[in-house]
Amino acid sequence: MAAESPITLSEAHAVLGVAPAATPAEIRRAFRQAAKQAHPDRPGGGAERFRQVVDAYRRLQRPTHAIIQPPAPRAEDVARLAIDPLTALCGGFVEHRLEDGRTLRIELPAGLRSGDAVRAGGAELAVVVRGDGAMMVRGDDLWITVAVPPRTLSEGGRISLETPLGRRIVWVTRKAGERGLVRLVGQGLPPRGRHTQGHLFVRLAPRQGETHSAARTLLRRFAAAWAA
Repeated sequence: MAAESPITLSEAHAVLGVAPAATPAEIRRAFRQAAKQAHPDRPGGGAERFRQVVDAYRRLQRPTHAIIQPPAPRAEDVARLAIDPLTALCGGFVEHRLEDGRTLRIELPAGLRSGDAVRAGGAELAVVVRGDGAMMVRGDDLWITVAVPPRTLSEGGRISLETPLGRRIVWVTRKAGERGLVRLVGQGLPPRGRHTQGHLFVRLAPRQGETHSAARTLLRRFAAAWAA
């Protein structure tokens, strides 16, 4: 394998007769013209001159010369846009105050997650979804807490839930009641970009002020078995 040419960038520009800011198309045109003139079969051309033209073109084709990416902004340099879980789920309008004092009214699409970026007023804002005591977002999933009768947690049963997407009738199995958690498939954040459809996880908490006797539960089970 041949060693890389030691030609510098400034020398390569001079050989092809192009400016440092020349575009790839301009460099290709200059190379074709210089290669024709330097070809050994043409008057005034020669092998050494032709090799210099080829080396110059190869030097200017290296990725380090093609594009110089600006450094990525640090996390602390990016302004944050805090939204609640309901806005992340459904979208809507929010107000945000920029560092220059301007207040923007921004329309957000449904399905934003923490880490997504939106542009408004010429500024890029990093989305942060902040939950509260009743609702939160984890990745693509939405989490809520619902109070249910203690009997449902121990025996299971059908319950009616008020979810962010409306009322849902859910059957709680005895195992789900023991875990205190049920999952509603496809009821979380909607798909958007690289994100997939999320689910709704419902934490089941015993309703305050209600008690449930284990002895009474056993008695009901015995009565049901006897009747069968």
